[in-house]
Amino acid sequence: MSLSNLDLVNECDAFPYYQADPDLYLASISTYFELRVANHDYALGYMLPSVAEVFRGVPNWDLNDDDRILTLTSGSTVSERSEAVEQTLLALRTTGHFKVLDKWRNELYAVYGRNKELLFNVERSASPLLGVVTYGVHLTAYTKDAETGALKIWTPRRAKSKQTFGGMLDNAVGGGISSGESPFASLVRECAEEASLPEDLVRRDARACGTVTYFHIRGEKAGGETGLLQPECEYVYDLEVPEGLELKPNDDEVEEFYLWSVEEVQGAMRRGEFKPNCALMVLDFLVRHGVLTEESERDYIEIVARLHRRLEFPTL
Repeated sequence: MSLSNLDLVNECDAFPYYQADPDLYLASISTYFELRVANHDYALGYMLPSVAEVFRGVPNWDLNDDDRILTLTSGSTVSERSEAVEQTLLALRTTGHFKVLDKWRNELYAVYGRNKELLFNVERSASPLLGVVTYGVHLTAYTKDAETGALKIWTPRRAKSKQTFGGMLDNAVGGGISSGESPFASLVRECAEEASLPEDLVRRDARACGTVTYFHIRGEKAGGETGLLQPECEYVYDLEVPEGLELKPNDDEVEEFYLWSVEEVQGAMRRGEFKPNCALMVLDFLVRHGVLTEESERDYIEIVARLHRRLEFPTL
């Protein structure tokens, strides 16, 4: 099996794309429930009917079958809404109703409204149940040959014991952004934890390269229930690493690092060895560095558009 670059995009950005097939997109969203909070008349996420049904009759929630809307009715402040959400999720975790909650992280993700205001915080492992937008940082660390300009990319293999996508290839650094944490602060923390990169080097030389957005549908390798909806916005960074500086694991999340040529990385991508969203970050890197061009890639325009998909829900 050899995956094309568009195959890699489709694997990660799997939710129907309106511009590609409006009828399929509209038919798809009609099968889900919208998540809302009281006094806010717009969706914050899409939920599977089987998930929304579990909230029927639960205090602080209202399930409207006619309009297919699940509304958090309790709370008028961030803390009140967050507490109501947490109480429900802890109860569901205790009963063992959702496998995805077995991976409870004690880490809070932020959910924002249309005016970029924080509406509530949600336990990280529960975010796919609600279908809300989550945020992360991804850094590509690379070297450049002084004479030829040839790129080599630091590529880690995730530990087989990882809760999600164990044993797959990753970006040099990646992680979720906790509520209240800035993208760059998250990056600095993750660089130290995952790759033993010196803080002064990261602060001085890491370059912000915009965002990559996609709408993922979770499969078996993500762990827990399949079919959960996971729209994400990833803040992307590049870091040119001095030759001689080796990236090394500093926690139990990475098995080992490889320093691979672009051709070696592309070969692993074609073989499906990369975690789905990490393949997208590599594609974005190759576009920005002129490796992937309109002349060399048949599906270039669609790929670039899909790397920066407009999400259906409020984002930061």
